[in-house]
Amino acid sequence: MTETTSFKARIYEADSPFYEGELTSLIVPTIDGQYGIKARHRNLVVAIVPGVIKYRIPFDDKLYEASVSEGMVRIEDGDVLMLVNTAERPEEIDAERSRLRAEEAREIMLQKRSMQEYYSAEATLRRAMVRLRVSKDQSIN
Repeated sequence: MTETTSFKARIYEADSPFYEGELTSLIVPTIDGQYGIKARHRNLVVAIVPGVIKYRIPFDDKLYEASVSEGMVRIEDGDVLMLVNTAERPEEIDAERSRLRAEEAREIMLQKRSMQEYYSAEATLRRAMVRLRVSKDQSIN
C-alpha cells in the first residue's frame, strides 16, 4: 500500500473560493499558535485567528502564503475545509492602504477611548500588520 502524501483542500472566503485542490501541507494560525495539517490528519475542528496561512501544492516545492482573517478549519476523513471571512494572496494586498490602516489604528489606541474601541483598533492593527508581512512590503513609518 502506498502512503498518501496529499489531501483534498477547499479554502473559501466569505464571497468566493480561494483555493480548491490537492495540498501536501497547510499551516493555519490558531489562538494557540501555528497548526500544521498533512495527509491522513486526524479529524478536527479548530478556530482560525487573523494571520498567515502557508500551503504547498503537490509537485511544487514552493511554500505559498496568504493573509487570512478569522474563521475555522474542519478536517474530516482526509478532507480539509477552511472557511474564513477574507483571504488575500501577496499580489492582492494594497500595502499603502494597509500602512494607512495601521497608522489609524495606532492613533485610536493612543487616544485612550473606550475599551471596545481600543480592542477594535488593536484587531485592525493586527490585520494590517499581517497584510504587510504577506505583501513583503514591511516598511512602516
